Parts: sequence; structure tokens; C-alpha cells
Amino acid sequence: MPDTPPPADATEAANRLVEAMRMLPSVAVALSGGVDSAVVAAAAVRALGRSAVALTAHSPSVSRRDRIDAAAVTHAVGIRQVVVETDEFALPDYQANRGDRCYYCKSTLYDAMAAYAEANGFATLCNGTNADDLGDYRPGLRAASEFAVRQPLAELGYGKRTVREIAALWSLPIAEKPASPCLSSRVAVGVAVTPELTARIERAEECVRKIVGDGPLRVRVEVGDLARIEVPKSQLFRLVEQADTMTAALRRDGFRAVTLDLEGFRSGSLNDLVPLHMRTAEASR
Repeated sequence: MPDTPPPADATEAANRLVEAMRMLPSVAVALSGGVDSAVVAAAAVRALGRSAVALTAHSPSVSRRDRIDAAAVTHAVGIRQVVVETDEFALPDYQANRGDRCYYCKSTLYDAMAAYAEANGFATLCNGTNADDLGDYRPGLRAASEFAVRQPLAELGYGKRTVREIAALWSLPIAEKPASPCLSSRVAVGVAVTPELTARIERAEECVRKIVGDGPLRVRVEVGDLARIEVPKSQLFRLVEQADTMTAALRRDGFRAVTLDLEGFRSGSLNDLVPLHMRTAEASR
């Protein structure tokens, strides 16, 4: 973490971020459609203009909503966007989903993006990792290190709150968007990840969203095609009221059982199912 004092407000934090980006000769930003990478992309184009580009992955693990949001960000901030095809589902280690799936996903992602950056003269590849992410179980961070991906938000010590304050300051169109990791992150360890399954998860979440709105939610898939739905506790009653309709829709789409998680929405809750020895090994790297 930097030794500099924390920024006094969002304006100062935003200015520091732009200045940090200005130190790079040119940059390709891995833009996911989430708030963190959107802020990095916005800072990059402010600092470097045409010497910045946004790279967005296209694969069965990326939802249509996130692809639309990524395009909206690039249009709003004026950065050129390039869509990069990735093929993580071709990797047996990715599909096996043993707990380190994210490592194989990010390795594939950064390999494709680094190749584009090198071929097109962009000196640095950046992502949207923030300082709060560093305390979670994220095998993808190892892949970022292996590909020398810069993490401007984390390098400045900016956590989720500061990032959202900058997004609001810059009036980014997704400033209030809840965290939205890839669709494969909804699949419990040990359950094989396939394009067919991620498509069903996306449809299931759209079904739930029609009932509870655009707040944070997840449809997580566990062994036996069990769909476990997480929404904020304040929204549980809405799903209970329409349980028959919702359950019927998910069962028609191949889920054998549907359940509501009474603990409510918890970001990263499936990490609890990752074997302890894997979490410990990753933390010690």
C-alpha cells in the first residue's frame, strides 16, 4: 500500500488516480462492465486520451447486462472499446471448477488482452482490482501478477467506497450498479461449469430481477441442480409471494430444486465452500 495520506475527498482521490494513469505511456484497461474497471477506464482516457483503450471480454461467463453496461461506460467517457473473445471454457481445469477456476479464467483473459495490447502498441494492461479485493479469496489475482497487470485502484489504496465516490463524482452511468462478478462465480466448487449452465443462471437471475428489481442478487447453483437464491433480506417477502411462479419458471429451465437463502445476499458466499487448503495456499503466494 502507498505511504501517502488517504485522500480528503472524492475530488482529490479522482485527481490522484488520473495523475497515476498519466505516468503510464499508454494503457489497455480490462473493462468488465462493473464500477471498478469503469472508474479506471474513465481515469485512463482523462489522462491519456487516444493512448487508452478499453478491452471487454466476450464469453459465456459474461452476462448480456455487463456487456451492455461496458458499452455504455465507453460511450459516456469517450474511450474506444474493443471486444476480445476468450475461450476459458475450452480448458478442462476451468470447467472442473475445483476452487481455482478464477485463476484459469483470468489467465485466459489476460493472455488474450496482453496479446492485443502488444500487437497494437499499448504498453500497460490494467484492471479494476481495488484494495478491498486483496483481502478476499481471489485466485485471479495470481494470474494478474503473472501477466504484470497493473492495479491502479489497489496501488493507491482505494477501496470500494472511494471507487464509488469517484464514479458518482464523474457521473458514470453505472455508479450505483451492485457488484456483478462473472456468471461462473455462481457455481459451487465441484459442480462443472458449462456454457449451458451459465446461460440458465443468467435467465434465472433475470426472472428473479423481474420480482425484486435491480438490487444485488445471485442465483447460485449447488450439487444436484439446486438453485439457491440470494437477495437482500428486505426483499425475501417478494419472492415468497411469487414463489410458485418463480419456482415453476426455474424448474422448466432445468433446475431440480429452488430455495431461498434466509441469510440474504452475501457477496462471495460460495467462497465458504472452497477447500481450506486451497484458500491457505493462495493467501501464502
